[in-house]
Amino acid sequence: MGFARTWAVALVGLDGAMVEVEADIGQTLPAFSIVGLPDAALNEARERLRAAARNSGMPLTARKITVNLTPATLPKRGSLFDLAIVVSALQAGGTVPRTGTTVFLAELGLDGALRPVRGILPAVMAAVRAGHDRIVVAQANAAEAALVPGARVEGHACLADVLAAAGADPAGLLRPRRPAPRAGTLPAPAPARPPDLADVAGQADGRLALEIAAAGGHHLLMVGPPGSGKTMLAERLPGLLPDLEDDAAMEVTALHSLHGSGPRTALVRRPPFEAPHHTVSAAALFGGGSGIPNPGAASRAHRGVLFLDEAPEFDRGVIDALRQPLESGTVTIDRSTASATYPARFQLVLAANPCPCGQAGGRGAECTCTPRERRAYFGKLSGPLLDRVDLQIAVPKVSYGELAAGAGQGEPTAAVARRVAAARAHQAERLRPLGARTNAELGGGLLNGVLRPPRAVTVPLERAMDRGSLTARGYQRVLRVAWTLADLEGRPGPTADDVDTALWFRSLVPA
Repeated sequence: MGFARTWAVALVGLDGAMVEVEADIGQTLPAFSIVGLPDAALNEARERLRAAARNSGMPLTARKITVNLTPATLPKRGSLFDLAIVVSALQAGGTVPRTGTTVFLAELGLDGALRPVRGILPAVMAAVRAGHDRIVVAQANAAEAALVPGARVEGHACLADVLAAAGADPAGLLRPRRPAPRAGTLPAPAPARPPDLADVAGQADGRLALEIAAAGGHHLLMVGPPGSGKTMLAERLPGLLPDLEDDAAMEVTALHSLHGSGPRTALVRRPPFEAPHHTVSAAALFGGGSGIPNPGAASRAHRGVLFLDEAPEFDRGVIDALRQPLESGTVTIDRSTASATYPARFQLVLAANPCPCGQAGGRGAECTCTPRERRAYFGKLSGPLLDRVDLQIAVPKVSYGELAAGAGQGEPTAAVARRVAAARAHQAERLRPLGARTNAELGGGLLNGVLRPPRAVTVPLERAMDRGSLTARGYQRVLRVAWTLADLEGRPGPTADDVDTALWFRSLVPA
């Protein structure tokens, strides 16, 4: 009887592909089939969509409806296709005017209500890139969808509103969903006070390492007994980092939208902080799930901090798998049906006790572990992984004098963050023409080329390599830190003292 086409978006990772939602009305007995590689959730939508259309005052035709999602080779999952399917079917039946290149992205309830879907931001970004600028979404997703430049977003509460906006209700038969009266709501809780460096007693080396890590984007390992302040220091690193630039903020917000952390009304401007428990699985850390995999904690920490407390307690296979994203800044997950690549350029912060009992090398209580137990415990952090960590420091127990001097008396986060911002601005001026954001992203080609310091500066590195205490990768890591030290001091390049200091920050962890 009729044919119609609407548009939706299929997400594979952060990448979206336009999907033509074709509907055909046949002359045979009533039936409703969806073809084109739908997943189980999408295939089960048929009765839901019939009920939604009926309860909105415009039932689907009592004929055979065939819906084709093309390209058929691309997996489609989830309920964000609901609205596009029902509008296409109604258009094919001749009851709704054609909507051209409009994209429909929403789930439908049995009563016709439009419900928000996760991943709306990357889906709208993909639609705009493909030239589809008019997007219809659920009201709860409208603010998030409108974050995409160039998108003309329409947010609706129900299917009847969508159809009426398309000019499908000349006789007034549709039943728009009336908003429920708003009950009184409790006031929103006051935002929690962010952790401040002033709260940390003592730990001068740890505070300096944190400042260097923030200024250059460097990875950090802290080793010390329980209660020495490792976690306190790690939790204060995000506060030292500058706000995300527009492109990074859009990317981070898209990742959190895809993960389903709730509709957003503004871009994520602060660097994220992820701290998974040591029992985390590889799928939870790097991403997984059936069908098209979802982003894991490593990707949710993109452009922010990934903190692994009690690092030796993590499964060795899981923590060793960090080596690939530390080098490439991405996580690729392969499945039989699809492969997804997510960005994962995070700052890794590792915290560890020196041994199972935690007392090795510390003041006070004696270590009860055997040498073999100590080697086995700390040996869970492999040499290749540690070689990728720029800053490695010991965090000793705080003395009574340091504690009595008082937390709250040290330099606050705001003061250190100003120095970090100045150092970031200094390196941005140097690195932007080279395609890098921070010193931690510098590769060997640049460090051995245009950013190679004079030989007089690198003599300590040559000696360390001759002794076998520094690898070729470690050589580059030390140079990165040396450049950051120069940026913190406002110098045009690193000095021999900067190189010595950078080497020192790789020798503080007890063997």
